[in-house]
Amino acid sequence: MNGLTRIIHTLLLASFAFLFLQSCSEDGITSENDVELTQTELQNILETDEAAGAVDSVLAELFANSAVAGKSSNKANDCYSAEYSQTGFVVTFNNCVLNGTENINGSLTVTYQVGNETAAFTATYADFYIGDIKVNGTRNYVLTSSLEQNTISFTVTSEMSIEMEDESIISESGTKTFSFTFGETLETSVFSLSGNWQVQANGNTYIVETVNDLTGNLTCANLTGGSMLVAKNGLIITVDFGDGTCDNLATITMPNGNTQEVTL
Repeated sequence: MNGLTRIIHTLLLASFAFLFLQSCSEDGITSENDVELTQTELQNILETDEAAGAVDSVLAELFANSAVAGKSSNKANDCYSAEYSQTGFVVTFNNCVLNGTENINGSLTVTYQVGNETAAFTATYADFYIGDIKVNGTRNYVLTSSLEQNTISFTVTSEMSIEMEDESIISESGTKTFSFTFGETLETSVFSLSGNWQVQANGNTYIVETVNDLTGNLTCANLTGGSMLVAKNGLIITVDFGDGTCDNLATITMPNGNTQEVTL
């Protein structure tokens, strides 16, 4: 059980590397067509993952515990408590700080189904608070193992909305798959992210599609390869993270073909 939990935690933590996009220039990137993609907009694109991701590892651990135990049980600590049933569990967070987040408060209802090679569960958020951010919606998780290739993948399908402290709303829907392959060293232990999702914020619609899987390894702080398309109100911007070299650079291609290198 402990091995499975560590694998799930590693995969989830690897997926959070995608959040480095928040460090792009606040000045924004502008084309001759007056299309702009600012740091704030990139943050909006990733905001629901940042909010909900704070509890992902806890849900994965609780799910792993229930899958291994195969029966109803309860678990509690200073931060949260869980009550299990035959069909899932309810986890309640006690206004606590988790993994460096702001205070987390509220209950999540989780239902699950376990098979031989896949395991799945759905978490329902109802007025769930992370600091002053209110989260509503569902996240469906599917964990797939491939022992022959020493690979594990974790797919999250979301239908979420978050209300910020200023009462602005960011909504997201779509599916992302995080994969992790274990190597003999940290450098050869690699992860990838792929998917399609849509974000609506501040009157703008962003449609994100990975072209080549976004990739990285456990020795590099940034993504090392892959590319994605960001369609803002119908105009498409390309973000390319490189060819596998560990650096802090990405290349932005605007609709008119102009390119700009940015520091991550």
